[in-house]
Amino acid sequence: MRSTQIRSTFLDYFTSRGHRQVPSSPLIPSDPTLLLANAGMNQFKPYFLGEVTPEYRRATTIQKCARTSDIDNVGRTNRHATFFEMMGNFSFGDYFKADAIAYAWELLTQGYNLEKDRLWITVYEDDDEAEQLWLKIGVPAERIQRLGMEDNYWSMGVPGPCGPCSEVNYDRGPAHGREGGPAVDGERYMEIWNLVFMQYQRGEGDKKGNFPILGELTQQSIDTGLGLDRLAAILQDVENVCTTDLLLPTMHTVQELAGRAYPGHGEEKVSFQVVTEHARSVAYLIADGVLPAKDGRGYVLRRLMRRAIRHARLLGIDEPVLARATASVIANLGDVWPELRSQAALIEQVVTAEEESFTRTLAQGTRLLNAAITRTRDSRSTALPGETAFELADTFGFPLELTVEAAHDAGLNVDEDRFTALLDEQRKRAKAGGKAKTTEALRKMDTYRELSAHLPRTDFLGYEHLTAEATVLGLISDGAVTTSAAEGSDVDLVLDRSPFYAEAGGQIGDTGTFRTSDGALLQVTDTRYGLEGFRVHSARVLEGEIRTGATGAATVDIDRRKGLMRSHSATHILHAVVRATLGDHARQQGSLVESDRLRFDFAHFSAVTPEQLARIEAAVNGHVLDDPAVRAWHADRAEAEAAGAIALFGEKYGDTVRIVDIGDFSRELCGGTHVAHGSQVGTFRLLGEGSVGSNLRRIEALTGHGALHHQDTERHLLDEVSALLSTRPKDAPEALRKRLDTLASAQKELARLRDVELRNQAEQLASGSRRVPGGRIISQRVPGLGAADLRTLATNTASRLQDDHAVVILGTEHDGKALLVAAITPGLLGTGTEAAHILAPAARTVGGGAGGTGPVASAGGRRVDALDEALTVAAQEATRVLDR
Repeated sequence: MRSTQIRSTFLDYFTSRGHRQVPSSPLIPSDPTLLLANAGMNQFKPYFLGEVTPEYRRATTIQKCARTSDIDNVGRTNRHATFFEMMGNFSFGDYFKADAIAYAWELLTQGYNLEKDRLWITVYEDDDEAEQLWLKIGVPAERIQRLGMEDNYWSMGVPGPCGPCSEVNYDRGPAHGREGGPAVDGERYMEIWNLVFMQYQRGEGDKKGNFPILGELTQQSIDTGLGLDRLAAILQDVENVCTTDLLLPTMHTVQELAGRAYPGHGEEKVSFQVVTEHARSVAYLIADGVLPAKDGRGYVLRRLMRRAIRHARLLGIDEPVLARATASVIANLGDVWPELRSQAALIEQVVTAEEESFTRTLAQGTRLLNAAITRTRDSRSTALPGETAFELADTFGFPLELTVEAAHDAGLNVDEDRFTALLDEQRKRAKAGGKAKTTEALRKMDTYRELSAHLPRTDFLGYEHLTAEATVLGLISDGAVTTSAAEGSDVDLVLDRSPFYAEAGGQIGDTGTFRTSDGALLQVTDTRYGLEGFRVHSARVLEGEIRTGATGAATVDIDRRKGLMRSHSATHILHAVVRATLGDHARQQGSLVESDRLRFDFAHFSAVTPEQLARIEAAVNGHVLDDPAVRAWHADRAEAEAAGAIALFGEKYGDTVRIVDIGDFSRELCGGTHVAHGSQVGTFRLLGEGSVGSNLRRIEALTGHGALHHQDTERHLLDEVSALLSTRPKDAPEALRKRLDTLASAQKELARLRDVELRNQAEQLASGSRRVPGGRIISQRVPGLGAADLRTLATNTASRLQDDHAVVILGTEHDGKALLVAAITPGLLGTGTEAAHILAPAARTVGGGAGGTGPVASAGGRRVDALDEALTVAAQEATRVLDR
């Protein structure tokens, strides 16, 4: 059975049983506690927690998932992958264990025709109910095994919904391992379907992985996941996931690049599978907006790419591999996942740039490693220090495996224990910082959840109204729910209806006022989402006392909102223009929409040229002047995508989405506020463009009053410069250019005259040198010189005394400091004397120190009154040195 039929069989089965088919969410999750989407239930988490009431009680999906927890097992087992499609069915307070088990058994044995006697079941060790249900359905007791929390209890690894689970495993036969069921051999008895009975909510875990159960969820729910890769391997009767129709074309590409067939065993098998499997992960991650970076999900992508490149090199593939490998992924799976095809150019550019960069890293790391190996051998040690291996990995991205391999070839070991200790220290530091942020975020979420449990969602009126009568439903002060707050207090305010836009989609939250009918006045300083649909207004009580239940007028700062609307519409126009100018890959990766100002991040691989920036600014203003209509409308997600609406990476959308059209050139999914016509943007002024990360560029621009104020400032500056040049503004550049040319000529002539003057002065000083035993000395105050000229004069003077051992010591007063310079001739330098040795006592006399090596040294200090004394001290020291 081909993978396309496996997918359709699954979806058809569950949609025919009342499940809503829901599209996969992006790999970049909206959940701040998750790095990447790692399970089918991620997008339904608010439903399981009871934070949001779903429009449907049953759902089915095929979710894109990325997990790197088992990255080291890829290629070493037949079942592990870092990317996979998770087919799932879900119940939100509808059916529970009995139906979930019945559905799974019927679909596997009748829909996919798997042999019943090859299916083994595991249940959680305390779940008697699940075992009885499997027995009732016809599974023999000897093929049901009880396992502990590590195997049969599911959570996302962070606080949230959890529960016991039951897994369906398929016996692949004696050729794949030992008898005894999944408790004995996970390779032979391959887990294919996990049925999670979502009943509880867990808290923060400890270092050992234990976590407290905080209580039961408001409703019992079902979350299941059937791995497409593993089921395809079984139904297609192939050895592993890399030889299913999902990955076989990519495996063929790798074999072609390597110039030999996939061996199916040994270390080469591992490398073939790593390159093949990681290429798929890389393609999907980039298609969903992940770009290489030093941390976060960008580091996950970079690690996958570098691991694939390293294993390609182990196979002897010295030419670029990722571009061709990911292209085969796109060709094979692009019909099922259209984002792969639409982002093909982006994927190719990212992997090509990263492979070129890492190839240079490998070359640099190899040089550094070879030097470290030489040092280790010279020290007669048998182990390369762990610090060296860690520095190579952490600073230069050089994999530990390569370090170990190269060291072994040189007859050395690597202190991997020390490497691991350093890595653990780094991880602990990173985890401590992240944990503090996560804990604070979770504490706030708990408070919001406490309120949202009994409050309705805020009715947002801000698209049509900027003021509204509202009632205070909830108050939070000092992180806790309260019923009142006095004047001067900072509070979070929850209203039943609100005109205030909550920060989302890059647009910052509205500000304004809330005045109650009994006289309290609050300054609203920010508006944001606490939970989905649950608006929180941050405010300060300026007058009176605010109480739960109070009613009053909520009023948005109109001028600020108008500026935000101008900037948000300008951002949409800019997005369309950037893509038209640079290519479809240059999609928005992030934005910040402020009043009359915007910041726009997009994917691109080189600096945007001045000519391109000029075209972009002109094109945006051209669209604004054309005054296109701005229209917002609603549709279901599939209809919006079919209509060409752009969904932004990382944004979360419901089944019904809001689409914003600007003319006929921009159509995006967007919940933000916008102008009614393009001309209301006013004007657009591009401030600059630069890099903000690997393959990530940023444009900053001004709109509306911000752009006009900037233009006024520039005009006033031009008028002032024109007046200083006594010319018209249009002639100012040429007039300034002439002035600068004249100034440069004058400075050049001054420098020439200064050189002549210093040479003459050096000649005079040299002629006045006095002879002492062993050589000649010049020690003199020279007024009117700076540090550079004093040094030049001293070296010029010494050069005229090279036939003899000579010391030149000059001093001057400059900017309230005493400056000293000493220069000695080459013959004296050859005796082991340095200028700094002679100048050091004089430097202490003026309260400073001497610096410099070889024939010239400088000194300075605040004791200007001691300058003459210092010159005398230096002369005495010079006399002593010459007479040795």
